Amino acid sequence: MKQIEFGPDFKKSFKKRFQNTRLENKIAERIDLFIANRTSPTLKDHKLKGELERYRAFSITRDIRIIYLEEKGKIIFLDVGKHNQVY
Repeated sequence: MKQIEFGPDFKKSFKKRFQNTRLENKIAERIDLFIANRTSPTLKDHKLKGELERYRAFSITRDIRIIYLEEKGKIIFLDVGKHNQVY
């Protein structure tokens, strides 16, 4: 498995947007699933388009996503939030 890092913007967004324990737990569960099996259909992992084409995203819930970048043998989580917050 590639090394995973949490970028500073990810940490800020997480603290600002998620103070609900249930959502925090869901995010942690999905990150664990991502680490164990990135290709799980549950994650709905996909490449982004347009100006964000360098990035990928996966689903936490129907509306919450994590945006990440894969480079140089590592994965960097860049942002987390509702669809309209991260795109």
